[in-house]
Amino acid sequence: MSAEKPRILALDLGKRRIGLAVSDPLRITAQGLPNLERTRKRDDLAALARLAEEYEVGLILMGNPVNMGGAEGRQSAWVREFAAAFEKQSGLPIQFWDERLTTVEAQRVLRSSGISIEKRAAAVDRLSAVILLQSYLDSL
Repeated sequence: MSAEKPRILALDLGKRRIGLAVSDPLRITAQGLPNLERTRKRDDLAALARLAEEYEVGLILMGNPVNMGGAEGRQSAWVREFAAAFEKQSGLPIQFWDERLTTVEAQRVLRSSGISIEKRAAAVDRLSAVILLQSYLDSL
């Protein structure tokens, strides 16, 4: 019997970009994927479904943007609506994971790396997805 499990695809959903990361087959490490530049919801969902199939994903991990007090707001409702549409299209289960500090941590890492501000904006979404997924994997 193989020790491999279906991979996990993490999404850091934004208005302009979706940060992406995928687990290794053993669900130990998270690797960043190129961001998905948002177009239309239907096209975004189709592109994500293709990615999930390509990487043999068995679970979608979505960052849940709760506020610092832990309550869900408008942004969280928007993420849940997108997740429901993706779950319906892909047939894959969705797991929500607290993303409160992922963007802050990603920005801190990128600032300390010396990367230019222009490149930092594009990299923060992917790194946020990696941090989100790695924190989930570490919790397993």
